[in-house]
Amino acid sequence: MAVPQLAFTVLDAAPLEHAAVPTLRFALGVSSPHDVRSIVLDVQLQIAARRRPYDESAHDRLFELFGPPDAWGTTLRTLPWTRMTVVVPPFEGSAEVDLHVPCSYDLEVVASRYFDALEDGEVPLEFLFSGTVFHGTPLQAARISWESEAEYRMPVAVWKETMERHFRDTAWLRVRKDRFDRLVTYKSRRALASWEDVVDELLERA
Repeated sequence: MAVPQLAFTVLDAAPLEHAAVPTLRFALGVSSPHDVRSIVLDVQLQIAARRRPYDESAHDRLFELFGPPDAWGTTLRTLPWTRMTVVVPPFEGSAEVDLHVPCSYDLEVVASRYFDALEDGEVPLEFLFSGTVFHGTPLQAARISWESEAEYRMPVAVWKETMERHFRDTAWLRVRKDRFDRLVTYKSRRALASWEDVVDELLERA
């Protein structure tokens, strides 16, 4: 029996409702002219950073990732985001499954820093697929080549909405524990009410 030919399409992206952590939900369409018993699908998600324009503000905010804009011809590159595995149930013709992608607001994570640097527009994403498809009677298994892929242009607003639901008007900064202990001592000795007050006072003194 011939190995089922599979086609993949990303249909939509939206914040996942009622998630414990910020999570994006991508609706993935899968189709085949053959009946499929199930698929164990491995997905590699990456950001095709070269495929969109950038304004001057983004140039400044992306400096740490790509360097000065005049070097972007060589430094602007595709960024790996995440990998996941999802099970596609049996279907005839086509099926739709959700891909849940947890999002970090840790700006030391490359993907998070990239998204945070953008004000608007779309982010070109590449979905690369591999895994195993089960088909036929008796049951047979076949590998899916990494050549299977799909593209999707996700609105920047979708990522910002996802983060805003969990971290409304805030951002996270990770520091070494000894630095944090010094900040705690500074906050206490100066009788400052909040971490915003600590940052404001330090910036004013600088």
